Amino acid sequence: MNDPDKYIREQLAKQIRGGNAFVKIEDVLGMVDFNQLGKQFPGLPYTFWQQFEHIRIAQLDILAFSKNENYQLLEWPKDYWPKDPAPNSREQWESSKKSFFEDRDAFVIWILDQNNNLSRPFEHGEGQTLFREALLILEHNAYHTGQLLILARLIKESQAS
Repeated sequence: MNDPDKYIREQLAKQIRGGNAFVKIEDVLGMVDFNQLGKQFPGLPYTFWQQFEHIRIAQLDILAFSKNENYQLLEWPKDYWPKDPAPNSREQWESSKKSFFEDRDAFVIWILDQNNNLSRPFEHGEGQTLFREALLILEHNAYHTGQLLILARLIKESQAS
């Protein structure tokens, strides 16, 4: 590779989109029917909807922090987890999914742009860099996608019983 910076950016983008070491979130979302999104399981503090919405909110927060010098810190955990076990409507579910993918695409475009320095700390942060935020999205989304996959399997298993 002649351009190590471009290579690193492309690898980050590929990993954020998923499908290498973990199942793509697109595939997991397709495993659960709308009417099962709020299904509760004993011993688990969240539903499929709450888990996905948490991923969406956290990713949006990381994007907002990375691009906005006037970023306003969200309150943990209140602002990161939905209270309702299921979306209020199919429209809310579809909107949430659409927002997730639009935000992911916006972040990928942001990191692929070589005008955005990967290693320079943000002026509005405490040492965070675009590279660090890309890794944070990658790790967070992969971690919770695994949890969504487990929930999808539990939902499928409960329907077969």
